[in-house]
Amino acid sequence: MTHTRFTPFARSFALTSLAAGALLTGSFAPVMAQSNAQPPAAAAATSTKPETLDQRIATLKTALKITPDQEVKWTAVSQAMRDSASEMEKLVATKRTIPPEKTTAVDDLKTYQEFTQVRLDGLKNLNSSFKSLYDSMPAEQKKNADMVFEKYSPSTPTQG
Repeated sequence: MTHTRFTPFARSFALTSLAAGALLTGSFAPVMAQSNAQPPAAAAATSTKPETLDQRIATLKTALKITPDQEVKWTAVSQAMRDSASEMEKLVATKRTIPPEKTTAVDDLKTYQEFTQVRLDGLKNLNSSFKSLYDSMPAEQKKNADMVFEKYSPSTPTQG
């Protein structure tokens, strides 16, 4: 397998995939269970991985080799992840109060739009705080971060 340099879009997509996994752990599944057509990112984020958000944050911190000098910037990254997860949990709680039989197709689309907006807002905040952290990293640590995110990039579906 050959490794190619990520384009800015591919790197953003990898960051989005990793962040989505951290932000949406277990939160999105109950609401999306009303529909059999779960978006690929949601399916990956709500997989049966037993990690909690705090475990994913800790795993990412270790993988990125965050130093004591970077702790303040890392705290902003982890807080952005927690804030996004909290917003998602609030939306899930709200949507759980609506009985599925009282939900129309238009309601389903609106729900998907609301989840997408919460996720997008969270990713904007995460991207801002992560960029600050990434920009402060020495070249070798950036290279490591690039590899960490490459590891979490979505795989190409295989034809079977």
